[in-house]
Amino acid sequence: MSQPSRYPSPSRSAAQIPVVVLAGFLGSGKTTLLNHLLHRSGGSRIGAIVNDFGAVEIDAMAVAGALGDSTVSLGNGCLCCAVDASELDVYLDRLTSPAAGVDVVVIEASGLAEPQELVRMVLASDNPRVVYGGLVEVVDAVEFDDTRARHPEIDRHLALADLVVVNKTDRAGAGGKVLELVRTLADGAAVVPASYGRVDPEFLFDCRPSEERVGQLSFDDLHVPDADDAHDHHAGHPHAGYESLSFVSDVPFDPRRLMRFLDSRPDGLYRIKGYVGFGPYDPRNRYAVHAVGSFLRFYPEPWPDGEPRLTQLVLIGSGIDAGALGKELEACKRVAPQTDEHGMWGVLRYVRDPEPHDPTIPAPDPVLADPPPDLVDPSV
Repeated sequence: MSQPSRYPSPSRSAAQIPVVVLAGFLGSGKTTLLNHLLHRSGGSRIGAIVNDFGAVEIDAMAVAGALGDSTVSLGNGCLCCAVDASELDVYLDRLTSPAAGVDVVVIEASGLAEPQELVRMVLASDNPRVVYGGLVEVVDAVEFDDTRARHPEIDRHLALADLVVVNKTDRAGAGGKVLELVRTLADGAAVVPASYGRVDPEFLFDCRPSEERVGQLSFDDLHVPDADDAHDHHAGHPHAGYESLSFVSDVPFDPRRLMRFLDSRPDGLYRIKGYVGFGPYDPRNRYAVHAVGSFLRFYPEPWPDGEPRLTQLVLIGSGIDAGALGKELEACKRVAPQTDEHGMWGVLRYVRDPEPHDPTIPAPDPVLADPPPDLVDPSV
């Protein structure tokens, strides 16, 4: 299995911070997973909104204090009931401010939180620096049958998830059966097994090498490797949970073909990131693409001067057929020399209107008419 390529993160989305919702019933291992991400973030700095503050390890919070004001504690009940979208924005404003130096925000929900409401609040955020980073649902493989009997709503939660982490598979005698059952309930979401919450951070967000950071520390910078780390790395390597595909083309994509590919992307394909060029459909701009689960957004930005005009994409998922996906992307290359004025409408549905006060965001080329109202992405 190949590792995700180190293509530069899309600069338009680099101005935005992905917000990942981490949900799951009590005891499923959410805090363990969050602490794993904090200590193995690949150099990225994680801001956390923690609903169950008392459940977080004290030593982890001591490290968070050394890193600065990067954790918000909510001890006043279930997050989806205690605050509304505007109040959540107050916390997101604090964590996503440039001064905070945070690369990704993780909302660890209460074990009784309603994931749909949390996702709705993130998508409703008025903060232009916020972009939805996916709903991660954590499942306890040992207790899954009993949990499902007590909380039948778990089926609905799994159907909403972008990624399901089936935790404690090392302790579940019927772990394989649980995985298969969860896959049938997850409605095409990526499903990965885990022990002790060990999920590779690259599955969830772009890792930033430590040498790229100036003036900020991540948990990795303060963590001293020990014998357990070596055992984790060789015996329980989290990379086994996903596959990736890197794709590069110097031939522009046909926007309609790309949208057909994106609209029919296969089960288990969790993330798509990179840049797409559409040739004569928009000669001035390349389009940074950010997809998590069914969420999709494009960001037009000028082609960098002096650089080759390449489409560069990384696809990450669980159980995906990288060879088949590569062939489908090859079929997205533009063959016909002519364009039509409606070809970009499918792409423009997923372009957030630039803020009028922000002159750094280029408008789409004037020849690309705005899509009709019935085609506008309702989540924008």
